[in-house]
Amino acid sequence: MAARHGDEDGPGSGSGPASHLTSPAPPASESAPATASPSASPSGPEGSVSGGSASEGSGTGGGSGTGTRITLDDIRGAQKSLSGVSRLTALEGSRYLSGLVGAPVHFKCENLQRTGSFKLRGGYVRIAGLSPEERAAGVVAASAGNHAQGVALAASLLGVRSTVFMPEGAPLPKIAATREYGAEVRLYGQIVDETMRAAKEYAERTGAVFIHPFDHPDIIAGQGTVGLEILEQCPEVRTVVVGIGGGGLAAGIAVAVKALRPDVRVVGVQAEGAAAYPPSLAVGRPVTIDAPVTMADGIKVGRPGDVPFQIIENLVDEVRTVTEDELSSALLLCLERAKLVVEPAGASPVAALLSAPESFEGPVVAVLSGGNVDPLLMQRILRHGMAAAGRYLSLRLRLTDRPGALATLLGVLSTVDANVLDVSHVRTNPRLGLSEAEVELHLETKGPDHCEDVREALRGAGYTVMA
Repeated sequence: MAARHGDEDGPGSGSGPASHLTSPAPPASESAPATASPSASPSGPEGSVSGGSASEGSGTGGGSGTGTRITLDDIRGAQKSLSGVSRLTALEGSRYLSGLVGAPVHFKCENLQRTGSFKLRGGYVRIAGLSPEERAAGVVAASAGNHAQGVALAASLLGVRSTVFMPEGAPLPKIAATREYGAEVRLYGQIVDETMRAAKEYAERTGAVFIHPFDHPDIIAGQGTVGLEILEQCPEVRTVVVGIGGGGLAAGIAVAVKALRPDVRVVGVQAEGAAAYPPSLAVGRPVTIDAPVTMADGIKVGRPGDVPFQIIENLVDEVRTVTEDELSSALLLCLERAKLVVEPAGASPVAALLSAPESFEGPVVAVLSGGNVDPLLMQRILRHGMAAAGRYLSLRLRLTDRPGALATLLGVLSTVDANVLDVSHVRTNPRLGLSEAEVELHLETKGPDHCEDVREALRGAGYTVMA
């Protein structure tokens, strides 16, 4: 594969895409069956499926009307609309994951898309499809980051006024980027659900068109262009793995892939603490989970979208969940092995591959959906990932409070080649005896076996390890 894009678009840039550094392979055969596999049972031609039952409205509607269909032709039309706007993002091979899976594994690098995620695709297609009257009224969106930036840039490119509501605790770099792409940013609420309500109220009050992050056919068609590119760049693909929040990206990819290659397996991935799809699929309708919790804010959605849910129910072969430790390890792998900055939501497909590599048939394409991660969060995640990988060890132990005791302890650690990052030495605490001190250590280690060697060396030297 060719090298990745190395440039960055300036905020609000109206220029076309950077030169395509990944040369696409010949397109998937047009003679391939244009319907999904029998098990998927899509309704209508060319892999289309019925949308959800949410009402459609020009001003505040987010979902599609009953019977709405999203077809391969819709996605191809979206691809034409995005020509000169979105990038054909690179497909990068991963030798490490290929070794684990026993077959080629590639990353679809939407983290290198303009605005740092796939969200520009759907946002642009949605706004481009508005009537002149709707454009004149402006658009409004709610997002903690990626959708905000995608809508802001799309609106600027199309000459449409945009207002974006973001949570008060949204990372400052994401707020600044959204403003620089041309949107008026309003901070409201502590969670995205509160922000979403404020954006919808604004739409009702002003007549601005609400741009839903995932629950609209145009959004899904735009995101589905990722699926077309995957088939062009890797025609031999057998499995596509993609993260799921509300479901727009997974639904769009599934429609495109199943229409042209019904034999390809599509696997969705959710964070364990924010997994609304498994219970929804179990009962056959979207259900809401209470207080989703995950570091992966890009897929932290408490309820599936009506439109994407029905598509995913019909066309996605499996939905898996991954833990926070697995997400941290995946992000660390992307950074160290692939030299790619990926946010936790974007790393979720990699986490799934790491957790059960033998269960995926290759070649595999893992969609890295975004790379917009706050540096402070990245710092915490990397530390968490290093701990999960056995490369960062925290210990608490007690020793005799006498001169030289701490030096003796550090000498023991040096014999097992443990690098001390931080030491906290507590001598005054009611729980300590008169001749005791407590030491908390943060160590850099070389893996799980080395961590156990460190503990054994400390125990052997007579220390009681408490954590």
